[in-house]
Amino acid sequence: MAATHGGAPFGRMVTAMVTPFKPDGSLDADGAQTLAGHLVDAGNDGLVISGTTGESPTTTDAEKDRLLRAVVEAVGDRATVIAGVGTNDTAHTIESAKQAEAAGAHGLLVVSPYYSRPPQAGLIEHFTRVADATGLPSMLYDIPVRTGVPIRTETLIRLAEHPRIVAVKDAKDDIAETSWVLARTDLAYYCGTDMLNLPWLAIGAVGFVSVVSHVATPQLVEMLEAWDAGDVSSARTIHRALLPVYTGMFRTQGAILAKAALRLLGLPGGPVRAPLVDATEDQVTALKADLAAGGVHI
Repeated sequence: MAATHGGAPFGRMVTAMVTPFKPDGSLDADGAQTLAGHLVDAGNDGLVISGTTGESPTTTDAEKDRLLRAVVEAVGDRATVIAGVGTNDTAHTIESAKQAEAAGAHGLLVVSPYYSRPPQAGLIEHFTRVADATGLPSMLYDIPVRTGVPIRTETLIRLAEHPRIVAVKDAKDDIAETSWVLARTDLAYYCGTDMLNLPWLAIGAVGFVSVVSHVATPQLVEMLEAWDAGDVSSARTIHRALLPVYTGMFRTQGAILAKAALRLLGLPGGPVRAPLVDATEDQVTALKADLAAGGVHI
């Protein structure tokens, strides 16, 4: 695993990578290795495998294992490889975490259990049991728009006491609550909503877990470097230049348009799996215009 930036246990520029599929819908492990190499070459020091953008609800445990092993083989000596293991079943999540550890993952991304809407006590038990199950560091994924339940501030403060719960991918988009957690814990925060990348740096985020980085990693790295150098004006200029890309990549759904963008760039991605559907011709036309407006050249 590549060395990580101080205070950023999983790297700073992390792409939530799509899972490439072949035209027949089967897993494209070779394509995943090619894409992972491209993303690391572009400036990513971390990759999330089998997250939301990786269409994890529609891949089997065996496919997740094969995908993770392929990516670790391709880039595991140059980047932090984080395995998405979250499900809405604690026992299944624990087994997925153990499988990921055996496959060589450097860390875990654990989303709140979705659909069942557990109380905060249930979230504490779930995340604690998963963190206890392996020796890997965990990044909690707080995205109530998908899970139905936020990880409350007091819950995060409790969970931060666990030695292997070290980070949060924050897509709750609540600047006040996030600020409180950052003020009261040592959790490393990663912005999980691309439009908020720069504002979240201002309140203490250490980096990004991004979808837009499939096409704009160099710009995002440049923004991080400008921020680190105290050049807020340049960071703001980059943020504003990327607004069309931030907007365009989510006009329908992140995985759908990330794969459409990769096809435009001639990179592996392939189709999405049902219930997702591939981008329409009109959506691809709009995406091309959004990328061009944001300085991404197809």
